[in-house]
Amino acid sequence: MTLIDLSVPIVTGMPVYPGDPEVTVGPALTAAADGVNVLSLHLGSQSGTHVDAPYHIDDALPTLDDLPLDRFTGPATVIDACGLPPRSPLGPELFEAGARPGTIVLVATGWAAHWGTDAYLAHPYLTEEAATLLVEAGVRTVGIDALSVDPTPGDDFPAHRVLCGAHAVIAENLTNLSLLLDAQADGRSVEVSLFPLRLPAADGAPVRAVARVT
Repeated sequence: MTLIDLSVPIVTGMPVYPGDPEVTVGPALTAAADGVNVLSLHLGSQSGTHVDAPYHIDDALPTLDDLPLDRFTGPATVIDACGLPPRSPLGPELFEAGARPGTIVLVATGWAAHWGTDAYLAHPYLTEEAATLLVEAGVRTVGIDALSVDPTPGDDFPAHRVLCGAHAVIAENLTNLSLLLDAQADGRSVEVSLFPLRLPAADGAPVRAVARVT
């Protein structure tokens, strides 16, 4: 059994979605001056590797704490969408074989390699049709190694609206999905945990995303 960290580190100045709160991390107390070390954190609910609740795009949809815990963990299928040009749309044909009820679908675009650069904003994204295929197949958790499942910047967020409308969880800014592709190709099984911070009535929260490969 192998555990693989799928999370980016939370650090001062890390990339955020355009317009989101900037992240700052620094000492609030120190062992030298105060007897203990305590960090001060300033960040948005969508900072770093995080999950979106349906409430993220509509006040009438479930908040983070409305969702069942099994929405954040389970067996995963990793979709290989690597090697595509910037801003490539990912259509439904890519997901037909991997969309199964109760499965977490992870989309490996390779875009985590651009983390911290301007190129990170030009990531591939799910089309509305792809999102529709996933929810119609019974998928209720979708993750991607990019800033969003929709284009960045975005306005109407069609993939978000389809997935959130089905009360699905969306995980963004994942990393190390290439390791899961390799494990899957070797016939190994992959389970993923995406448990968020317990923020009441929240639109989303950072997660420590971890894969268990057996």
